[in-house]
Amino acid sequence: MSAPAPPKKNDQDLPATGPEATGASMRARAGDEILVRGTTAGVTARDGEIVGLHHPDGSPPYDVRRADSGRVTLYFAGPVAYIRHPVAGGDHARAR
Repeated sequence: MSAPAPPKKNDQDLPATGPEATGASMRARAGDEILVRGTTAGVTARDGEIVGLHHPDGSPPYDVRRADSGRVTLYFAGPVAYIRHPVAGGDHARAR
């Protein structure tokens, strides 16, 4: 097991995860960003880019390139993860 990712954002700065954008109800496209919130004190948030899908409808699991290491891993999204879709101008919009 690898060490936690270095802190990129304070967990309080991340938006709350709504049920429409979590777990098996998620829908993503290659290039979307996935963010995973820390669930306990001292656990940092992690993020990465979705580089591969295993289902045509965009449901999990995803191949994710982790921002901290660049390593691509298979990720089964849980209730503390959410998707941000890129929008024009390089910004992101939260999945609904």
